[in-house]
Amino acid sequence: MSENWVKVYTTSNAFAAEVLKQGLTEAGIPAVTINKQLSAYNIGEINVLVSKLDFNKAIEYIVENEIE
Repeated sequence: MSENWVKVYTTSNAFAAEVLKQGLTEAGIPAVTINKQLSAYNIGEINVLVSKLDFNKAIEYIVENEIE
C-alpha cells in the first residue's frame, strides 16, 4: 500500500467498516478497507484508509455522522 494512504478508522466489525467506506466514497472521499482479521474467528481489526489529502475531510465526515 502506498504511503499516501492513512488510517482514519479501525473496527472489528466488517459491516461497519464497509458502510463507512461506502459513505466516504459517496461523499467524494475515496476510501479502502484492509481486513487484518483471522477469517475463521473474526479476531483482529479492519482498517479504513483514505488519501493523506482527504484525511481532514474524512475525519469531519466521521464526526458529523457520529461514527464511533
